[in-house]
Amino acid sequence: MKRRLAREIAVQSLYQLEMNEVSAGHAVDMLIEEAQQDNESNVELSDVHELTAYVKTTVEQISAQKQQIDDLLSIYLKGWQMDRLSRVDRQILRLAAYEMVFKDDVPAKVVINEAIELSKHFGTDESGKFVNGVLGKMIKELDEIKSKSKA
Repeated sequence: MKRRLAREIAVQSLYQLEMNEVSAGHAVDMLIEEAQQDNESNVELSDVHELTAYVKTTVEQISAQKQQIDDLLSIYLKGWQMDRLSRVDRQILRLAAYEMVFKDDVPAKVVINEAIELSKHFGTDESGKFVNGVLGKMIKELDEIKSKSKA
């Protein structure tokens, strides 16, 4: 399974959830179907089930813990509020915070690099710098954040 593609679909699914009244499953299914039809994504049929399961679980977990993730991110958004961020930056930050705090299978620096790449791809010219700044502050206190979130 390609993690970058999974992250792209997760961000797009989170965006769909915020914009429309759809379920996580519906948003993910629709976007994976689009990815399969897109020649550039190179989604193998054997990867589709694994990709779908991974993205659905990720999107559902982020949705379930959205308030906790948003509260955490708000600490590091100096001079900003979550509802004032662009929808794309908000979803990228949510995904990155979720992966950094609630998952242990990817190093935090990799998560940040992936978030920066996603923000360059989906966001504005300034999105990469902004996402890097927020997550860079967060990584400095990551061990403390993880212990609090699991308590």
